[in-house]
Amino acid sequence: MHPTAMRNCAAFFECYGPVLATRPGCKVLDIGSQDVNGSLKQVMPAGFSYVGVDFVPGNNVDVVLEDPYRLPFDTQSADVILSSSCFEHAEMFWVLFLEILRVLKPGGLFYLNVPSNGEFHRWPVDCWRFYPDSGRALVRWAQHSGVDAALLESYTSTQDGDQWNDFVAVFVKDSQQAGHYPGRIVERLANFNNGMVLGEQQFRNFSQLPEDRRKLAVIGHIIADRIKAT
Repeated sequence: MHPTAMRNCAAFFECYGPVLATRPGCKVLDIGSQDVNGSLKQVMPAGFSYVGVDFVPGNNVDVVLEDPYRLPFDTQSADVILSSSCFEHAEMFWVLFLEILRVLKPGGLFYLNVPSNGEFHRWPVDCWRFYPDSGRALVRWAQHSGVDAALLESYTSTQDGDQWNDFVAVFVKDSQQAGHYPGRIVERLANFNNGMVLGEQQFRNFSQLPEDRRKLAVIGHIIADRIKAT
């Protein structure tokens, strides 16, 4: 797990954790939980009930999925579902998204962290990257499928010594429950791009270019200026 993935999830719990902590035995499911250089369980608040879910056995895996698109949990049984660095490896992530919404309680939250760029890395396949409009697209898919979900917020985080820019999104299963969560991660972050907040139409810190291309553009300008100066 790369540093920004861990830090983004910590920011999620810092923002939404106080509300979630009011629910006795708050149940957290972590899809793609295998501990590879760290686990999201490390940043989860004390007192929450954690279940690690993955497609293969391994460290920090409590439940191994027989079907990657079927979660062996009761309908409306989870308060929070996490998924970090997993959806890019799901061939039909939209099917899994609806299954996640099925398992969430009406006021339950889905925290999604997925690459917005980065190298091709198969585990066992690598199929997708997510752009700033992806969160709203998933909400439209949910509504099209009869679930009135809402995107509370999304953003693209900046790099931290590696290639990855993470697309982060927080969904609530029932849009009527959105008012229970007044805080937003982007209100606390110093560095992010293309932040989207429920009720707002414009991006915060809009950027057409991803971070790696912006850096290349700056390097290109520096080289061009040095050539001109010679």
